[in-house]
Amino acid sequence: MARRPLPRILSSGTASITRGREIARTAADSATDVLHPLITVIRGLRLLAVAGRQNWVAMPKERRGPKLFLVAACLLAAALVPFGPILALVTVMGAAAWKGRERTPVRTGPDESESARLRSLYEALVPYFSAADDPEPLFAHGGDWTKTFDGYAFDRDGRLTRLRISYPAYFTDGEAAARSRIEQLLHTKSGRGREYRFDWDEEANRLDVTVLDALPTTIAAQRFVTAPGETVLGFTDPDAVSRTVPVRDGDATADASPVLWRTGGRSTEPHLLAAGQPGGGTTTLVRSIALQALQGGDVIVIDGSGTGEYAAFTGRDGVLAVESGPGGALATLEWAAHETERRLITANRARQSGHPVPDDIRRPLWILLDRPGVLGHLAAADGRPDPQELLRVPLRHGRAAQVTVVVAEQFDAVDTLTETVLSHTRARAVLGPASREQVAALLGAEPRTTPPAEVPPGRGYVRLGTGPVLRLQVPATPDPYDDATSDAHRQAVLDLLPGRHTPAEAAWTADEEGPITDRAPVAVEAAPRQGDVTPVEAMTDGAGASGPLAKAQPAGAES
Repeated sequence: MARRPLPRILSSGTASITRGREIARTAADSATDVLHPLITVIRGLRLLAVAGRQNWVAMPKERRGPKLFLVAACLLAAALVPFGPILALVTVMGAAAWKGRERTPVRTGPDESESARLRSLYEALVPYFSAADDPEPLFAHGGDWTKTFDGYAFDRDGRLTRLRISYPAYFTDGEAAARSRIEQLLHTKSGRGREYRFDWDEEANRLDVTVLDALPTTIAAQRFVTAPGETVLGFTDPDAVSRTVPVRDGDATADASPVLWRTGGRSTEPHLLAAGQPGGGTTTLVRSIALQALQGGDVIVIDGSGTGEYAAFTGRDGVLAVESGPGGALATLEWAAHETERRLITANRARQSGHPVPDDIRRPLWILLDRPGVLGHLAAADGRPDPQELLRVPLRHGRAAQVTVVVAEQFDAVDTLTETVLSHTRARAVLGPASREQVAALLGAEPRTTPPAEVPPGRGYVRLGTGPVLRLQVPATPDPYDDATSDAHRQAVLDLLPGRHTPAEAAWTADEEGPITDRAPVAVEAAPRQGDVTPVEAMTDGAGASGPLAKAQPAGAES
């Protein structure tokens, strides 16, 4: 039997069929694009009809009659109003278009890569959150991680940003070592190079892990909105403090969360100790405190390093002295001790006689001592006493006499600090790169966050008394005479410095011999050299003010 030939459309190959399919697909896509508004409206009408039917079914029978009457009244009103049917049609079409619009699907769970990351983190926690005799363990190899991870969030790169962990009640969350092991593991597994905060809820057996944003480093020195007796040490996380202050951040103005240190007669932490690595920002912190203290008080600056970091303060109004040598430092601190005693005696006599405390006693006096360990070493080599010994009176009685002491030292010289300094400086700050052990040793408690990978100058931790350990970023307050300082930061510091003394004023030279009260006044130039002790008031003033160093009286003298 002879075979009949195949039809020509089949024998000529599939080229024509493929071309026809492409033409049909293109026509369908074009029709879909053209008819997309109509499709959206039809979808919206269907959804509105379904929603109306569901509401009608769920409505009680006694309310259906009034509802029908209301709908009929609305239709009658639309029919009687001019252009009412057209407006009603437009309203219905608009509602249908809005209801039928395409929406982005909402994610209801982690994707495959995020689930794998959570599963890996769960397996890593099993050895720490499990026990061999637990009949129903929350953590077990191959277990369900969804029972222990109550909440989680990821960033665009798939890295974990928030996690809540429910752990068994027998875990020793009250021991610092056990918590530290868990925090170190989570820091390693969740990704290095970021700062994590760990909030332990011992009552509910939960641990919240949060990735923190970097603290702003662009806020420079400026006039902060504070009350009398308040000093801004720096800025921290918004949820760590309950107050904000307006600050200038470049050309913009924003609200920042400050770490406020309160000094004065009612302060529980009247003195401050700052420690850190070289270049960590302790000198920047002292310089920032000095600029704020000069707004309403007198300042004594003692620079133990002798590098001239405080040369810009020399000869300024309110700056009583800027010393860098052991002789001048001893003489200035001796005067500060006598001045503290004089203030106490004067205030006590005023209260006993029923008179208000004089204004010169209420004016704050700040003693800023940077690198006292170097001065102590030089003084010992020269056969002189340690300058820190002269801080005993200002530290013990400074709060009642409106005298505040700020000490800054590096980690390698913290052991040179005397017991008096360590016991009376209840406000502490750690700046620069530091391990958790170093932070805990100085602040008395470990921080709730992991140390950052890169530490900018002025970045660290602070603790006021027995309060929590807070992250801290000191405002940029560089030396304006440093060539590496930017013009913006230099001008910001210079704008905050008070004016210099006039040439007609007098000063006492900080020579190496004799107390300050025994020196003779000499004329000074418009810009006194560093090392001079400059009073803030004219030496011819007969009032007994505490400002001029020459007016100081020894303990027990008549005031």
